[in-house]
Amino acid sequence: MSCESIVLAAGLGTRMRSPLPKILHTVAGRPMLKWVAETCREATGSPPTIVLGPGQEAIQTLVADATWVVQEERLGTGHAALQARAALGGHQGPILIANGDMPLVTAGTMAALIDAQAANPGPITMLTVKAGESRGFGRILRESDARITGVIEEAHATPEQLAIQEFNAGVYCVRAEWLWEQLDNLPVSPKGEYYLTDLVSAAAELEQEIAWVETRDPGEVIGINTQSHLAEAEAVAKQRIGTYWMEQGVTLQDPSSTYIELGVSLSSGVTILANTHLQGETRIGAGSVIGPNTVIKDSRVGENCVVLASHLEGATLGDRVQIGPFGHLRTGAELADEVHMGNFGEVKNSRLGQGVKMGHFSYIGDATIGAETNIGAGTITCNFDGAKKNETHIGREAFIGSDTMLVAPLRIGDGARTGAGSVVTKDVDDHCLAVGMPARVIRRLEEDHE
Repeated sequence: MSCESIVLAAGLGTRMRSPLPKILHTVAGRPMLKWVAETCREATGSPPTIVLGPGQEAIQTLVADATWVVQEERLGTGHAALQARAALGGHQGPILIANGDMPLVTAGTMAALIDAQAANPGPITMLTVKAGESRGFGRILRESDARITGVIEEAHATPEQLAIQEFNAGVYCVRAEWLWEQLDNLPVSPKGEYYLTDLVSAAAELEQEIAWVETRDPGEVIGINTQSHLAEAEAVAKQRIGTYWMEQGVTLQDPSSTYIELGVSLSSGVTILANTHLQGETRIGAGSVIGPNTVIKDSRVGENCVVLASHLEGATLGDRVQIGPFGHLRTGAELADEVHMGNFGEVKNSRLGQGVKMGHFSYIGDATIGAETNIGAGTITCNFDGAKKNETHIGREAFIGSDTMLVAPLRIGDGARTGAGSVVTKDVDDHCLAVGMPARVIRRLEEDHE
């Protein structure tokens, strides 16, 4: 029978001390709510139902296809889950309940909960963990025959109960009909709230079997309530992701200083050197060497490229491209195969054709540069006239002398040349040489070209 899921995400997150809602804080580049929602979707095969607090409606753009409900009054986790009844009341199978601030529970663990509940004659299966640190979780209470009889919250536990090192992780799979019935009858706490943990006690009092799945990885159940918790989760996610890519044949010179976000894709044979950050939807082809001290975000890097101590954002690289050190590629930069870009160069919203050589200390913006052209050191496209950006077009096999200022809009023809230090304000035809400030054409180069 199919399983649906509820994600509880209505908490205020005041202990984060941040203007950003807690569930929007990112772990490995992905908002924690999206982690949980996508994991629930993977485990159940269906979009989740997500419970938000009042005033959080703007968050609904974060997860596609989810069903959203609002807990108008924050009256505890049991009350929050009850708000999903209108959306899921017709569902007859099991319901998985997860927390929006626990992003590291895996789809495999959630699937194990679903399978355990399918085999459970009782109404509920819970996730447990054994660890040396409680993280505020309630303790699991058992009879001598190992049957679970309840959960005691940390604040109400006796010294003997506090010594228990098996904890309730707060993730459940529950038979739907029983869930709605019991949520209607949860006892109110001294704080005036209703808690899901009381479902366990209700099942025990009815002498119904309570099943459990124990995670062997305490990192899965890090609940994020503070900035310190967020950093702990980030460290666990970083280690997971690094281990995954190393298993796929990627070399990480120093995994401890390498940060790879969840949306990144790496080919086998890629080498990542120390202190490198790969972010967003970055893709890197086989044989490329990235780093050290490099940041690449939302970019495509081809095969056998070298990117040394550089920053790329929204850029596209062909194969066998060399950049850096200290290169900066901004949004819209496109470097074709075999482009070489020297140190302290910057490219923005421009296409450099195959085999272009771009010298150091140069800036190329809003430009198209033909194949095999040489851009001398210190060249600048003067693309902004104070009102709008203007384009520069440079043909194939041109030679732009060092310290040339190219004042856009401008066209430089195939095989044309500019002298060092020229300020080019007018178009230069094919195979012509322009020099001076302002530059003028002093001769044609047909004989050189021939």
